[in-house]
Amino acid sequence: MSTLTQASSFLCYQRARTITRASIRVPKKLTTDPLNLPKLPSQVVLSVDQEINQNPKTNTKETDATAVEKLYLIMEAVADRVEMHKNIGEQRNNWNSLLLTSINAITLSAAIMAAIAATSVAYGASVEVPKFSSSFMYVAVTGMLIIMNKIQPSQLAEEQRNAARLLKQLHGHIQTKIAISNPTQDDVDEAMEEVLAIDRAYPLPLLGVMLEKFPSKVQAAVWWPEKRSNPVKGKDSKNGWNEGLEDEMKEIARVLENKDKADYLRLDEKFLMFNKVLALSGPLLTGFGAIGSAFLGSSHHSWAAVAGVMCGVVASVVNSIEHGGQVGMVVEMYRSNAGFFGMVEESIELNLKEGDVEKREDGELFEMKLALQLGRSVQELRDLAASSTKNEKEMKEFGSKLF
Repeated sequence: MSTLTQASSFLCYQRARTITRASIRVPKKLTTDPLNLPKLPSQVVLSVDQEINQNPKTNTKETDATAVEKLYLIMEAVADRVEMHKNIGEQRNNWNSLLLTSINAITLSAAIMAAIAATSVAYGASVEVPKFSSSFMYVAVTGMLIIMNKIQPSQLAEEQRNAARLLKQLHGHIQTKIAISNPTQDDVDEAMEEVLAIDRAYPLPLLGVMLEKFPSKVQAAVWWPEKRSNPVKGKDSKNGWNEGLEDEMKEIARVLENKDKADYLRLDEKFLMFNKVLALSGPLLTGFGAIGSAFLGSSHHSWAAVAGVMCGVVASVVNSIEHGGQVGMVVEMYRSNAGFFGMVEESIELNLKEGDVEKREDGELFEMKLALQLGRSVQELRDLAASSTKNEKEMKEFGSKLF
């Protein structure tokens, strides 16, 4: 019997050890962030080592290796900026929601207090407490509205979303540059200029460098540095370019300038004017509400009651349209869309102005990239150029099908 008991205990002990071992196994593969830096391509490392071994005096490949290291440093900074813009964009979107809720709650509370004070007058009750409470709330909410309308939180959030998207594109572009080519110092300088251009176009701080939310003139967003010629050698002496492709690019640039970019600037101007009217109306209404509440119970009681109640109600509606409808965000979206078409147009003009075709981007690849940017196939792009007319008023089709 003791032998059976010992054997049973031994089996239970072994089973417990097995279960314990199974419960603490560590997963073999951990998930990583999509913006993690890629590994240095082995062909770049090998080429550097071979060149140094064959000719120790030369430093050409050492310079290229230094350029790769610098590009990795830039990628780290870009990845950090993506997270910064993403987090701050979420924060400013929360500002919009929380401030709008708080301001409307205070405004409606002030209107209710004004209504209570107006009703109390009819019954001969004291109106000092409700009317001064209403006036105080109106004054406070007027100050909050002036600040909110000045910074336009929904527009700020859209700026940060755009910046995060553009920085992700730049991050992927640098990754591709490292993976399929031998980067040089020119590539490093270009990447630095692009990062700083995005920083200037979409600044993070509010004080001192915040973009003007109500400019006197509507302009497209610019988030790219001045373009330079690209000394990339083509597959042949023409580098994929011919007279037909050049004419096609000229027509596409004209369509983008006269239709797409012009249309978004026109819409942006209309929404900017609408946003100005709303931004002025809100504080004016709450200001009139404060004045009306202060005169409750006086000889001007009749109009004061109307102003104290109705101004608060109308102000809540105006604020809900402006900030709940995120009119500022729409203004920034149209401005960025116009900027996108300006960037595409500029890239076309840069290639066409370059007299040496071997210094242009490869014509076939450039045409395909342009088609993808506009949401078209290559054949649809060619059909658009062929069907475009010299008369701007007779143009019916826009260049982009993407947005």
